[in-house]
Amino acid sequence: MGKVAFLSFLVVVLSALVGERIVNLRKRTLATRELLQNHLPNCVLLKHLDYGTEDITILEGGLAFISAGLKDPGMPYNPDVTGKMFLLDLQDSRMKPVELRMPRNFDLDSFNPHGISVYTDPSDNTVYLFVVNHPQHTSQVELFKFVEEALYLEHMQTIKHELLHSVNDIVAVGVDSFYATNDFYFSHQTLHFVELLLAEPWSNVVYYSPKKVKVVSEGYYMANGINISPDKRFIYVVDLLDHNVHMLERKDDSTLTSLKSVAVGSLCDNVEVDPKSGDLWLGCHPNAWKAFMYDPKDPPGSEVIKIQNIHSDQPVVTQVYEDNGSVIIGSSVAATYGGKLLIGTVFHKTLCCDLK
Repeated sequence: MGKVAFLSFLVVVLSALVGERIVNLRKRTLATRELLQNHLPNCVLLKHLDYGTEDITILEGGLAFISAGLKDPGMPYNPDVTGKMFLLDLQDSRMKPVELRMPRNFDLDSFNPHGISVYTDPSDNTVYLFVVNHPQHTSQVELFKFVEEALYLEHMQTIKHELLHSVNDIVAVGVDSFYATNDFYFSHQTLHFVELLLAEPWSNVVYYSPKKVKVVSEGYYMANGINISPDKRFIYVVDLLDHNVHMLERKDDSTLTSLKSVAVGSLCDNVEVDPKSGDLWLGCHPNAWKAFMYDPKDPPGSEVIKIQNIHSDQPVVTQVYEDNGSVIIGSSVAATYGGKLLIGTVFHKTLCCDLK
C-alpha cells in the first residue's frame, strides 16, 4: 500500500471512529429527547441571580446558600461577571437574595464557585461553608466560617491536593473533612472533550481529611453531584452521563461500598436531600446535547426529579418540573424548604416555585 493510500485509509478509519463516538455522545446526552412543559404553580424568577446559580444548599432553619457566577468553559458564561456567594432566607416572604461579604484579602477576581456544602459543628453550632473553586480553571476547595449576624464569610483555608484535580461537587462530613467528586480523569480543559467522546468510566470520588486523602469510589462516567443521608450513613453520587444515582455505604475508615444505583432517565447534576423525609431532589438536563451545543434560539431545557424511598427495593422516581427553556435554561440543582422549590442553573436564572 502506497503512502498516500495508507494515509487516506487512516483518515477514513479515524473519521469513522470519531463519528461513532459522536453518535454515542449524542445518545448519552439524550440529543433526540423532546422538551416538554410540566410547570408548578406560582413560580417566580429571583432578582440579582441572573448568571447561574450552579449549586444551592439549605440549612434546617431555612437559610439557603447559593453559589453564583460559575465560569464553565464548556458552557456559555458572562466573562464580566465575578463569582459570588448569596444567602436567601426562605422564611422571609420577600424572597430577597443577599450577597455575602468576604474578606478583602481573598482573591475575589478569580473566585469561580461550583459545588458547595455546609457543615454545622455539633459542639458549638458554628456553620462552615465548603466551596469548590476553579481559579484559572484549576480545582481547589475554600473553607469559610459563616458569621450570620454580619452576613459574612470568614475564610479559614484553601485546600489543594493532586487527587482533587477536577472537582465538581462536595459534601462535608466534618469541620475539615469531606467527600468530593472528580467529574473528569484529566485536569486539562482541552482533554475534557476527548474524554467526553471516549465515554469511559474514569471518574471518581475522593475522601479528604488533614490526615488522609484517598480515592474511595470509582468507575463513573461523570461523577457529579454528591450528598449524604440524614443519618450520615450513606453517600449519594450522581453519574450524569450514565443517567443514574448511586447509593454507597460509609465505612469506619471512610471508604465507600456500593449498594445500588437508581436510573433517573435524565442527565442529573446536583443532588439535595430532604433532612426529614430523606427524599433526593435532583436538578437535571433533559437534553444536555443542547447545553453542549448551545443555541439561544433552541435553548436547553430544565428538569427536576425526586427520588423517594431510595433505600427500599422499589424507589419511586418522579418528575416534579420540566421546562423547554422558555422559562429557565440548564437546571443544575433543586432544593426544597417549607413547600418551596428553588431551581438553580449553570449559567441562567434562578426560579422559586410552590410545591403545593
